[in-house]
Amino acid sequence: MYRRSLIRSAAAAGLLPSAARAQSFPSRQLRLLVGAAAGGGADIVARILAQELTKDGGLSVMVDNRPGAGGTLATREMLRAPADGYTLLVANVGVLAIIPYATKDAGYDPRADIVPVCLAVDFSNLLVVHPGVPARTLAEYLALARRPDGMDYGTSGVGSAGHLAGELLKALSGARLNHVPFRGGGPAMNDLVGGHVPSLIASAPTATGVMREGRIRVLAATGARRSPFDPDIPTIAEQGFPGYAATNWYAVVVSSKTPPEIVTTLNAILTKALGAPEVRTAYGQQGMETLASTADEAASHIARETEIWKKVIANAGIRLE
Repeated sequence: MYRRSLIRSAAAAGLLPSAARAQSFPSRQLRLLVGAAAGGGADIVARILAQELTKDGGLSVMVDNRPGAGGTLATREMLRAPADGYTLLVANVGVLAIIPYATKDAGYDPRADIVPVCLAVDFSNLLVVHPGVPARTLAEYLALARRPDGMDYGTSGVGSAGHLAGELLKALSGARLNHVPFRGGGPAMNDLVGGHVPSLIASAPTATGVMREGRIRVLAATGARRSPFDPDIPTIAEQGFPGYAATNWYAVVVSSKTPPEIVTTLNAILTKALGAPEVRTAYGQQGMETLASTADEAASHIARETEIWKKVIANAGIRLE
């Protein structure tokens, strides 16, 4: 017992060789940062994953919600923490491939400051409206949005995948779509159901439950193809905008200063959890497909997405304040 305590203390102090540090990791609670409020897509992704990691007396994991600024507040919080693998971030496409290239200073450089541990999930966003909005198709919605006062649409925040999906639709359609950012998908959905905002571009996990209860109306999905979980929902592309695609995805990331052997250990832990049948089922019920990957595969995916969104940002002249 004394020797185990001594090893853990030495590992925490960084006094052990790298192999020994990896062998003793993790020896205390992991903190899983989420850059959105409870109830949104990132929160659902994190909590399903944390539940799997902690079941049957497994790891100790704390989900820590730090909403605001499209997830950049949580990102900066992760980078302030010790780079020892115990503080991780559930990061979306906005944090890793959009905001840093559409704003003057996001407060971090995803290429230099962050390394991916693995991809987690992928899904379409959904264009949804309050039942009081007299639109049952995308064409009817855009007709309303071409009126002088336009159409407000909420998202989980500035620079989120939903925000860029809306800006892309605005640029292609010429409609007056007015962005209303929230501090997460959960608060945005609450305001939609309450009639305080007429429409949202919401993540599938945020919208799915409310949609199936019949409290909102779904007009379109933002992916390139229909979701296998909701095949009756048409895409924006097939409703007059061929080539339109704006999917959302989440990766688990850490500071780039984290020792590589710790990143490797984390990848093994997380991909095992993501591969569990009950986890795949839980994500599927939320309209999400799992994307468990190696760290290198995640890095390649992020690089490809970054190039796609940088071009969209440049072509549409999008600048986030």
